[in-house]
Amino acid sequence: MPDNVYDDGVAVAPKRRRFGSAIELSPHLVLTDNDLQQCLRIAFGGVLGFMLCKLMNWNYGTFFCVSPILLLGLGPVLNARIVWQFIASTLLPCVFILVVHGVLGDHPGAMLIVVIGMLAALFTCMTRGTLFLFGAISIVMMQVMLNFASYPSTDIGDLVASNLMAGVTTLAIAMLMHTVFPDRAPRAFRPPMDKPLTNQRHEVILATSVATLSFLVFQSFDLKGSLSAQVASILVLFPLNWHGAGNAALKRAFGTLVGCNVGLLIQFVLLTHFDVLGFVATGLWVSLMYFARHHMHEGGVSGAGFGAITTLAILFGQYLSPTSDLVYSALYRTSSVVFAVVCSLMAIYLMHQLLNRFASTRLMIARP
Repeated sequence: MPDNVYDDGVAVAPKRRRFGSAIELSPHLVLTDNDLQQCLRIAFGGVLGFMLCKLMNWNYGTFFCVSPILLLGLGPVLNARIVWQFIASTLLPCVFILVVHGVLGDHPGAMLIVVIGMLAALFTCMTRGTLFLFGAISIVMMQVMLNFASYPSTDIGDLVASNLMAGVTTLAIAMLMHTVFPDRAPRAFRPPMDKPLTNQRHEVILATSVATLSFLVFQSFDLKGSLSAQVASILVLFPLNWHGAGNAALKRAFGTLVGCNVGLLIQFVLLTHFDVLGFVATGLWVSLMYFARHHMHEGGVSGAGFGAITTLAILFGQYLSPTSDLVYSALYRTSSVVFAVVCSLMAIYLMHQLLNRFASTRLMIARP
């Protein structure tokens, strides 16, 4: 049975191999029955979210496409703890936008302090493990909503309503997917790692600093079309330290590059038929299924496969419509994501070196 998940169902990187059966936690090997079921949940769940938002002509298609993928991709099981974490991660960014942005929107200094405090609290949830999913989804959605809300043309009510509706539809889709494609075997769970206090301080300060820098950049410049770059700058922080982020950043950049090119390939195959929803949905399902398989080979963590999946979800959900294709969006996102990842890596490395100078925030690496 797979043993690469926490007790709340959040996937963690595989640590060892298990021979003598079809179960193998290292990349490039066969999938288990549970892995295949999760691939089907990701592919069908992402397509359902995409089709629903397009058929209903809802704004902010990113929420409806990315949210199911985050829940089904990062959480291999669906239990009461996962459901409550997801509900909380949907409500928190909405309340934050309505209250904090509404009250402090004209006071950037005070708003920055509140954002830093919220990011520190959410990264603390992530570094302790048991609330990883809540912290991860909350951070992604809060950063995206803050970016959208920074533009005067944005209707805050519509933004919040779209995120809430996306949360409701995501839960419905997740429950449906786990009913139609349930796990074939029980999953083994294990508690989160017991990290030294210095490691926890190191991870929280490092991740909060870099996420704050990303927030400032996307608040200060007209980067509304760089949603993939913003999400990439946050996802590379999920390992919470330099040693994991370097590898994660390379995988994220590679996954985004591949995802953009697959989007272009689907556009090329469809030519002028990109306005036929059935054709687009079929191409999206095949792509999601393929990259979900790679995501499972990587142990279900945020790597190249997950990067490609989220890239496709953003491209198709936010930028593809019957009147506009995604050629420009895909090409622009390829360059912007690479630039964002490189800048994030530089900031992570500098913060890592600075924090390691102090005993109270030094990252302790376990030796084999």
